[in-house]
Amino acid sequence: MKGGDGGARPRARDLGLTFGADETGRRNAITDVSAVTVGHHTVRDDAAGVHSGVTAISHPSLGAGTALPSGLFVGNGYGKLVGATQVMELGVLETPVLLTSTLSTFRAADALVSWVLEHHPGPPTSINPVVGEINDSWLSSTVPRAVTAEHVDAALRDASGGPVAMGNVGGGAGACALGFKGGIGSASRVLRGPVEGTVGVLVQANMGGTLRVGGRLVRPTELGLDPAGPGTVEAGSCVIVAAVDVACAAADLTRLARRLVYALGRVGARFSHGSGDYGLAFSVVPGLPREPLRPDALSHLFEAAMDCVEEAVVDALLAADTVRTPAGRVAHALPADAVRP
Repeated sequence: MKGGDGGARPRARDLGLTFGADETGRRNAITDVSAVTVGHHTVRDDAAGVHSGVTAISHPSLGAGTALPSGLFVGNGYGKLVGATQVMELGVLETPVLLTSTLSTFRAADALVSWVLEHHPGPPTSINPVVGEINDSWLSSTVPRAVTAEHVDAALRDASGGPVAMGNVGGGAGACALGFKGGIGSASRVLRGPVEGTVGVLVQANMGGTLRVGGRLVRPTELGLDPAGPGTVEAGSCVIVAAVDVACAAADLTRLARRLVYALGRVGARFSHGSGDYGLAFSVVPGLPREPLRPDALSHLFEAAMDCVEEAVVDALLAADTVRTPAGRVAHALPADAVRP
């Protein structure tokens, strides 16, 4: 796995950690779902104390004017998720999903509208850009709106169906999670049995709490490290996006989105007063399913997605590299030995 500094980092499975019984996809990332792509653009200047960026999650249908079924769940709404109400009302996703920093959210949404206008086969009269965010100001306060339209375009151009870069990249560049340097993580599962297909998730991990891995609590202070992040009840957010190549109704995708947020509890998320905890799920199969998923198929899908979230958060922390700001703040990377079984 490539970390945010381009160096090799072990993934959780390299350390002997496992999450659930289902096998992973070939890349163990959201890009294992048919035609789903991910692109990042990182805005990083160590000398100036800038650690920000944007991550784009897309699919060819979303650039061709075809809406995809989707569902959204808000665990705690202390955040800015542009486009949320229309997704909840209509159960469809019309654009790629962007993940960025709080004060760059609105620039990113505007840039996404421009991108859709350039790529849409006909001039639309309405566009619902979907942009999520995390507050990266603890590490990146000198330029509070670091992301520009050019950065958004670069992330969308960079989007590919290959391996997903994790850690200090894109919208995770300035993230802190569970006391360590956070960032982007991803995982996937191949579904067999009552439901056939693939589910993949991408996590923008920036939440407060105490890391739990394999039933153990992992605290920075017990490793001789100062905790990363503001350390107050007013901080900590996480956005999770899931994609499936199974035909699903919007109601079932909304139920899946709930499980994405629930799964954060497995790794120790605090769900504080000031957290923004969002789950967004979409299917790459357009239109309504011919028949609803059976209850046992839904249960299997839910469990696999939760396993993905748990693994993606741990991989996000393992992929990240330590960040030091000119002001003296340090977000330490999670040492691999601290979670090795």
